[in-house]
Amino acid sequence: MKMTYMIGILLVFAWPLYYLYELQLGAVSFLLLAIFFLVVSVKETKKLRLNKEMNPERQKRQKIKRNNR
Repeated sequence: MKMTYMIGILLVFAWPLYYLYELQLGAVSFLLLAIFFLVVSVKETKKLRLNKEMNPERQKRQKIKRNNR
């Protein structure tokens, strides 16, 4: 997820989350933020894992370079 999209989403939801905080429901807004960042981290991890699986030849080259040092 691009950083600009993430910041945009946080800005759009800032007012409703603050409204929940004002109504003494801060735990709900915290839970929603935690779920949001969990989803973002799962997407990033999945993307990194797929990238790692798609480039086994590249990893072999990097491993050889490390061993030559």
